[in-house]
Amino acid sequence: MIERPGFSGIGQIVERARTGEVRAVARLISYVEGQSPLLREVAAATTPYAGQARVVGLTGSPGVGKSTTVSALVSALRAADRRVGVLAVDPSSPFTGGALLGDRIRMGEHATDPGVFIRSLATRGQLGGLSAAVPAALRVLDAAGFDLVLIETVGVGQAELDIAGLADTTLVVLAPGMGDGIQAAKAGVLEIADVFVVNKADRDGAAQVSRDLRHMQTLGLSRGAPGGWVAPIVKTVASTGEGIGELLTAIDEHQAWLSSGELVRRRRRRAAAEVEAIALAAVRARFTSSAGDALDDAAAAVAEGKIDPYAAADKLLDSL
Repeated sequence: MIERPGFSGIGQIVERARTGEVRAVARLISYVEGQSPLLREVAAATTPYAGQARVVGLTGSPGVGKSTTVSALVSALRAADRRVGVLAVDPSSPFTGGALLGDRIRMGEHATDPGVFIRSLATRGQLGGLSAAVPAALRVLDAAGFDLVLIETVGVGQAELDIAGLADTTLVVLAPGMGDGIQAAKAGVLEIADVFVVNKADRDGAAQVSRDLRHMQTLGLSRGAPGGWVAPIVKTVASTGEGIGELLTAIDEHQAWLSSGELVRRRRRRAAAEVEAIALAAVRARFTSSAGDALDDAAAAVAEGKIDPYAAADKLLDSL
């Protein structure tokens, strides 16, 4: 077999990553996030080792304590001697395109732990609270042997919540005083939650948020996943670690439920979405490079009312 350029070097980096070398993991994710020409080699070298890590996503409105919850989960998982990867997806700087909250201050206590890898990824304008690099970065952490990968999204409010298509288990974090009890249905969180986390449960209103969630579940507004899974509601005070043990139990119970076949279905959907995104990006790039003057001519004809946009698109596609 003819070896592709750069593959042997990438393969060596992957092997170092699998031994726990943090710099190797970071380098691979940098290739991924920077859309390096070696991206295909990274995918080819990591794919054979992927598929073992459990993937847990966290989403919710800004201010509910997602980062604090992630930090508390990491502490509990490390106490159980499990290696944990964290992908924290942050808003992009309008000037540099990088992650605005890249320091991950709330997770600083884990920075020197060799069993924890934390990386911030910028959304770079991507809708849905995720970065386009997340699926590939997830594969890198999976191949590097992390037992569990936590993906924290930006505060998405009522934007579409793509995290549900990427995670095996999706946690929706709410908190009293944030309006979440009222806005839950609009935000779509009931449809994507595998576990509800009512954080800051020591504050007034936490019990009401839980009651609102239970009421909406009884109205049939939740997803009602096949097999009868009903998202449990777990109260936590992430800043003190209260309720984190119960949250891990809920995650484990959902993972056990997934083993009935739902995990395979979810991961196939995840793979299909990634393949589709890559294919569409390639088509878009080819279209942009080859359309040239033909696109300008079609746009001018539509603007002048000489042809409708659908007919113009058909004509343009035929010319390509």
